[in-house]
Amino acid sequence: MQPAANRPISNRPMTPSEWGLLLGLSVLWGGSFFFVGVALRALPPLTLVSLRVGLAAAILALVLRLRGIPMPRGASVWLAFLGAAFLNNAVPFCLIAWGQTHIASGLAAILNATTPLFGVLVAHVLTDDERLTPNRLAGVLAGLAGVAVMVGPSVLAGLGGEALAQGAVLLAALSYAFAGIYGRRFKRMGIPPLSAAAGQVAAATLLLGPVALAVDRPWTLAAPPVAAVAAVIGLAALSTALAYVIFFRLLASAGATNLMLVTFLIPVSALLLGALVLGEPVVPRQLLGMALIGLGLVAIDGRLLRWRSGARLNRPPATSPER
Repeated sequence: MQPAANRPISNRPMTPSEWGLLLGLSVLWGGSFFFVGVALRALPPLTLVSLRVGLAAAILALVLRLRGIPMPRGASVWLAFLGAAFLNNAVPFCLIAWGQTHIASGLAAILNATTPLFGVLVAHVLTDDERLTPNRLAGVLAGLAGVAVMVGPSVLAGLGGEALAQGAVLLAALSYAFAGIYGRRFKRMGIPPLSAAAGQVAAATLLLGPVALAVDRPWTLAAPPVAAVAAVIGLAALSTALAYVIFFRLLASAGATNLMLVTFLIPVSALLLGALVLGEPVVPRQLLGMALIGLGLVAIDGRLLRWRSGARLNRPPATSPER
């Protein structure tokens, strides 16, 4: 049997540290829906996403400088950064920010949770080591159902209205799926996670900055309130700069399909933070949703299923009683 580290990514269950990083990433990205909701009250979507990636790029460039790590150079490297920025930042950030101006954040979270479903299909077609399996597909469907149950039927009542906004969030989820596969190339290019994150958000700033200046003319906008400024800083520092360092680290070690499971954990993180920090009540429907998400993650991980199968195979045969 191959060592765990050398096995194809899709055949290796995630380690406890990888699950911990995935949970941390879900908290950081779960907070982005809150930050975006606050900031959109004062800023148009293009200006918001440009500030998000621009501040994150400045933060990560400072971190690289303090650590004495040079920014990667070369035309091929920056073309790869631009491709990742387009799929992972420019397209989904703009679509989700615009979609949230027309639909509830809860419905946006459900639609965004289709990312792993798109991810397993895209990975099956475009990769050799992250193939679709029955357990993986069943787990993704169970997780998606869990998110829908957790958020609740009142939000689903809005499904069907504002079709263009809902389609935008679904298109963002598809873009995230392609971005996960595309981003695998940075490991092959020998670019560490911190440098990959810095390069991607810097490239996103180059893509989005001129568009925001031309469309929104931000110098004509009223000065945003303190709450909006704080939301932009949190969005840039936590939900973008720190989150993408974790993103690229997990992508290199756990693979794109496993990484996309974060969208199932985002509602769970939001629920637990609300209960622990704000004292918000937890209702039975939310517990059922969490159970479905947990069941889906167990099916996708496969470790427990393989253990049970091995236990059955290793069980000694029953002996007939003596007569």
